[in-house]
Amino acid sequence: MSRARRALGRIRWYVRELTGESGYERYVAHVRQHTPDAPVPSRREFERWRAAEREGDPRSGFRCC
Repeated sequence: MSRARRALGRIRWYVRELTGESGYERYVAHVRQHTPDAPVPSRREFERWRAAEREGDPRSGFRCC
């Protein structure tokens, strides 16, 4: 049973990394480590900021819709 649980945990980690789902948690950890007094944006604010950064980067060459 523990072998299957580990395998599912690894698959879950891979999917979260692939889809960018874990990006917010990494960002929050970074902010809390480097500037603990700074306010942490909500997940919605973070996703809006991240989307704006991606769309505004001329190097990416990708823009959806």
